[in-house]
Amino acid sequence: MGATGATGNALLHSLLALGTPVRALTRTPHRPIPGITGAHQPPVEVQYADATDPHSLRTAFKGAGQLFLAMANSPAQVELETRVIDMAAVAGIGHIVKVSAPAAEPDSPVAISRGHHAIEEHLRASGLTHTILRPYAFTQNLLRLAPTVAQGVILGTTGDAPCNHIDCRDIGDVAAAALTRPDIAGGAYTLTGPEAVSYPALASRLTTLTGNQIRYVHLTPDELRDHLIHNAHMPTWLADHVTEIQQLAITRPEAPTTTVSDILGRPPRTLDAFLYEHHAHFRR
Repeated sequence: MGATGATGNALLHSLLALGTPVRALTRTPHRPIPGITGAHQPPVEVQYADATDPHSLRTAFKGAGQLFLAMANSPAQVELETRVIDMAAVAGIGHIVKVSAPAAEPDSPVAISRGHHAIEEHLRASGLTHTILRPYAFTQNLLRLAPTVAQGVILGTTGDAPCNHIDCRDIGDVAAAALTRPDIAGGAYTLTGPEAVSYPALASRLTTLTGNQIRYVHLTPDELRDHLIHNAHMPTWLADHVTEIQQLAITRPEAPTTTVSDILGRPPRTLDAFLYEHHAHFRR
């Protein structure tokens, strides 16, 4: 599920590279899936599926043995993902790989993470074999900073606290390993890139990359939340989530793990390589 999303699409490419038969589930099957053509071997089967439509799930899951479950964070996430799990169990799917969150705990200060904990508990109770992936922030989400970087600033509330990021393509490769290697299936894995980098350090790297002076501007949590709502036009729940995640980096100092290299036998993609790859996005 989520074949057009950042992690789902990365996984799709990883599975195709392995020659694994795959069914891409999307709510918009009439639209092209990024990077996928009819020339791929094995061919990609595209199927409509919507978590709010149980009939579509029954049809989409028919004949499948494993499911990758990644859905966009939302206030309805617990309801939707638990429904997907129940439908998968009825359809006879034997293994679910779920994208969760690092702080998926019942008392997490991050509301979305508390929701992921509830979904994980439901998955455990289902009796299905399951693999949990707990990636930190997606490196690809740094592209959302481009509008303020163009103005010479990065806004945040993390101060000098280091933050973990991971490239979605590495998440896709780990998910593919979980779906194709019995030695990986059934575990719970916290995923990061090779280093944790603070926002001031990120501003310094972008300064070097773009040739423009980029500075980090520290805001209070309330100031950041108001900026995200009124200037970035985020819904309130998402502005709350971003603010909570940034505060978590202060209360629970982040450090990189070796999980990606342990599973894949190669180091994860670096932040500098990602910034260089997408440097045009950050230039004024």
